[in-house]
Formats: sequence, structure tokens, C-alpha cells
Amino acid sequence: MSTVASSTSVDLFELHRSQTPVPDDERAAALASPRFGTVFTDHMARMSFDQSSGWHARRVEPYGPLQLDPATAVLHYAQEIFEGLKAYLHPDGSVWTFRPQANAARFARSARRLALPELSAADFLGSLEALVRADRAWVPGGEETSLYLRPFMYASEPFLGVRPSLEVEYLVIASPVGPYFAGGVRPVSIWVDQEYHRAGAGGTGAAKCGGNYAASLLPQLHAYDKGFEQVCFLDASTNSMIEELGGMNVFVVKADGSALTPPVSGSILEGVTRASIVALLTDAGHEVSERPISLAELREGLSDGSVTEVFACGTAAVVTPIGRLASDDFDLTVGDGGAGSVTMRIRAELTDIQYGRATDRHDWLHRIA
Repeated sequence: MSTVASSTSVDLFELHRSQTPVPDDERAAALASPRFGTVFTDHMARMSFDQSSGWHARRVEPYGPLQLDPATAVLHYAQEIFEGLKAYLHPDGSVWTFRPQANAARFARSARRLALPELSAADFLGSLEALVRADRAWVPGGEETSLYLRPFMYASEPFLGVRPSLEVEYLVIASPVGPYFAGGVRPVSIWVDQEYHRAGAGGTGAAKCGGNYAASLLPQLHAYDKGFEQVCFLDASTNSMIEELGGMNVFVVKADGSALTPPVSGSILEGVTRASIVALLTDAGHEVSERPISLAELREGLSDGSVTEVFACGTAAVVTPIGRLASDDFDLTVGDGGAGSVTMRIRAELTDIQYGRATDRHDWLHRIA
């Protein structure tokens, strides 16, 4: 396992403790049955940027509302990015994150694409460590629970004009969470949308920014209305290739044990969980191909039995089996409709590493408290 990296800037973050922390009994109740993204810890990490000073004012301060001028640039031009990762309580009481350096690198790429100032990996990791150390009591220890960390950056300059903001705020907030899907791990039903697209070539699909997710909300509502839980998007150029779900990457497992996943070619988010699963599947002897997958190929494979499992993956939901794929012109069950053996085995291996129950042979874990 990794230890706390010496290259973080955690010691530069001044701690301003909340004078009104959540009472112990209320915090205990929240940790006993955490719901995803609805309860937040006592503090937030924060940094500010302007053209003359660069990144400055590193601090951890009480969690609370942000005061925004009505002309604040992010409200009008959506210049913002975010990340998502988790802190896990290990059996010895220590707290670890999973591959945060990869999140830091993706955050920098997203900033570059949205014309925002890049944040160093040292500051990114330092902000996580500073916040988790301040709110160590908020890290839950129950089954499938963790402290979800949400770093984000937004254009804070008050002006109306289409140019990059000269002032930016960076924050990290934290929320104790349980399983992303109510009812825990079970196969979900997916609507393959053939009308709307999440992103296109040359757009912001590879960046983790709010606009990509906003674009997925209307088709997601349509899927809910039809009785489905998530949407799978096709490419915007040909409307024929599988891309990703609204917030998760997709894997296809074939009867011969090989696995496929669409390549991260610019319109698909380069998921940290996705990359980890590619490595774990390869370790286990599966042939993994990162190549385009057509909807026609997937439909044929499900129909003739050559495709036995399909699953989605991401930080929030980890690995989620898909039991049904449907659209206006087809409705197909994946395998027997249950959770496949490869899906559940890779999920168990990944979570065992994250929670410190298995050897971290890839050196993915980073201790923060």
C-alpha cells in the first residue's frame, strides 16, 4: 500500500473549525444509514484564484452556503468542472482513497478543456487530506459505506461576457454515503436512447463538467417514465455505437470470457474505475479489447448468446450489473437477467482492494488519515 505522499500541500491549508458542528447523535444517525449525497460534513476545503495571485488562500472552513453575485460567470456560461472519489475506512481505523492521483490528472485535463486554471496534484491531494482529517469522525464504517468527496471548481468573476473568468473558486465537500442504487447491488434495466446524445466529437465529453450531465437529464426522465433506471447513449456521429451511460462506463463480457469496452476517444469520460477494471480483468486472464462496439453487434450477441454479461462502472456505483437493454425497436435480456459471475467477481475484487481487505498489488491506495 501507498503511504501519505510527501508531495501534497496539506500543511498549507489553514483549519478554521466550525463553531456549530453537527451534534454527535445526529452525526451517528446519519452514518448509520447514509443516503447518497444528501448529508454533508461540518467543513469544506477551499482555495481561490485570480490573475495576480494565482492559487492562494488555502483553508478548511465551516460548510455553508456560497454567496454569489447574480452576474457570477458560472451562472451564465457554465464554466465549471468537478470530480468524484471516495474515502474508505480500513479495518485498522485508517482512511484511504483510491487512485486520487488519477482524479487529480483528470481534473487538470477538465480544467484545460473548460479554460479554467489547472490545479496541481499536490494541492488536489492536499485539499482532500485536509478536509478528511478535519472531518475524520464522518467517515462511515458500515458495509458498502464510504465518505464521498466532491472537488469542484467554478468561474466566480461577476461579469457578463463570453471569455474565461479571471477569478475562480475551488472547493471540496464531503458526504457519507451508502450504495448508489437503492436496494444495493442488483441488475438494472437500461434504455438505449436513439434520439439524444450526451456529447459529440470535439465537445466536452472527455471532461467532467456539469453540462455533460445536464444534457443527460431529459433522456433520463424519459427512461424513468418507461420504467428504466438508466440511459445508454450512442455516438453523435453515426448514432450506432455504444458510448456510455449518463454517469458510468460500459463493459460487455462474451461467452468465451473476453471483455469489450468502448475506447475513450474524446467523447467518453476516461473513468478511473473503468481503467482499474481493465487492469483487473487482464490480471485474471481475460482478453480485454478497448474498441468501438456497435449497437447492432451488441444486439446480435445478446440474441445468439455470445454476449453473456453487460455491466456499468463508476466511482459512485462501483460496478453495476445490467439485466435488460431495450429501445423502441428491441427489448433484450442480458444472460438470464441476473448478475453475471464475471461482473460480481470483478466487483468483489475491486471493493476488497478499496476497503483494505485484499492486497493492493497495483499500489492504487493512498492514505489520507
